[in-house]
Amino acid sequence: MRIALAADELTGVAAAIPEELRRRGHQPVPHGVYVEAERADWAWASEAAARDVADGRAEQAIVACWTGTGASIAANKVAGVRAALCADAATASGARRWNDANVLALSLRTTSAAELEEILDAWFAGAPSDEASDVENIGHVEAIEQGR
Repeated sequence: MRIALAADELTGVAAAIPEELRRRGHQPVPHGVYVEAERADWAWASEAAARDVADGRAEQAIVACWTGTGASIAANKVAGVRAALCADAATASGARRWNDANVLALSLRTTSAAELEEILDAWFAGAPSDEASDVENIGHVEAIEQGR
């Protein structure tokens, strides 16, 4: 799977994320600090990764900054993106299942290497729910996004 990837600095697990994606058989599509010619600031880098998802150049994305909050906010401004800030595997699993999240946001400050592996395990094992209420919620989020 093509996974757009953005971080604003090479601290914490930032260097481990692309390695972990490759180890799992995914193809990272780098942005931000991973690309010398791009602006690394969280808003710009996260937007670039989110646009890859929205425009179909990547199936999902992972965005990261010091707290993960800014990265998730910037990604969520891109139409068609549902970014979830996940600090643990249970949240990542729920974000995929109930929210059909297509962008994972991580904190470079608090995510350990062990937590990164657990979060990615849960994220990639997860799938969107087909339960009617969950599908209706995602539909309503899309309607909000379109101003309906």
